[in-house]
Amino acid sequence: MRVFLTGATGLVGSAIIPQLLEHGHSVIGLARSEAGEKLLRSAGAEVHLGRLEDLNAIYAGAAMADAVVHCAFEHDFSKFKENAELDKRVIETFGDALKGTDRPLLVSTGMPLESLIRPITESVSLPAVSPTPRVSEQTATALQARGVHVNVIRLPQVHSVAKQGLVTSLIGIAREKGISAYIDDGLNRWPACHVEDAARVYALALDKHQAGATYHAVGEEGISLKAIAKAIGDGLNIPLLSIHSEDADAHFGFFGKLVRRDLSASSAITQELLGWKPAGPGLIDDIRKHLKR
Repeated sequence: MRVFLTGATGLVGSAIIPQLLEHGHSVIGLARSEAGEKLLRSAGAEVHLGRLEDLNAIYAGAAMADAVVHCAFEHDFSKFKENAELDKRVIETFGDALKGTDRPLLVSTGMPLESLIRPITESVSLPAVSPTPRVSEQTATALQARGVHVNVIRLPQVHSVAKQGLVTSLIGIAREKGISAYIDDGLNRWPACHVEDAARVYALALDKHQAGATYHAVGEEGISLKAIAKAIGDGLNIPLLSIHSEDADAHFGFFGKLVRRDLSASSAITQELLGWKPAGPGLIDDIRKHLKR
């Protein structure tokens, strides 16, 4: 299949390209700059020039492909609401291009649900009213009623030695503040997955496409925020400190709400459906290696 890939030069997207090529697909990557174009061509992908804001270019990219994988999201948290609204429009545009066909649409999203009792599973549905401005999953799911063959892939903290998702921002805050903090007892958890493992989920989801399925690219069900903070503190040689919940926003800024949340998740259903087994390495190992560079 010819696969149109957004976010093709990002952490996850750039790892998806070799997986798709290995599975016999060709890739059309969305690029918005000459540097991005050069990077995609060197990876063996075709290039479709355009930006997420250019919905005509988004539609054209989907129209020329046999499948679409949507990984792009603008992670400027100072404009999170605006970026979430743009993401919604992009997904709806893909729906316009693919409706009434059997061409798959794979939509990436985060882990938007808290796991107050046990790790959430792929069968847990989102509430009708989103707890965050980002509505990637709700928008994708609504496209099924229009005849679009949609899969949702929920991503945790996807990491490599170079980047660790939101943890990269926590490292920056720790450097700035001179302490590595967690909230209260720090036992709330975040799930994680090495980027190569996450990329394999996308390739397998295309190969074994089941319209309407939700997948969890989760390698580790839940790593405590205290353990994450300790790895950061050890790596930066700065103190580890517990902060009360009411002080989280003052210390972490936008991330105050996120560091209070318990977001552990299971991937047992995904592993069974796709024959996928995460191989690691783990998030803590990559944090330590990153801070030793």
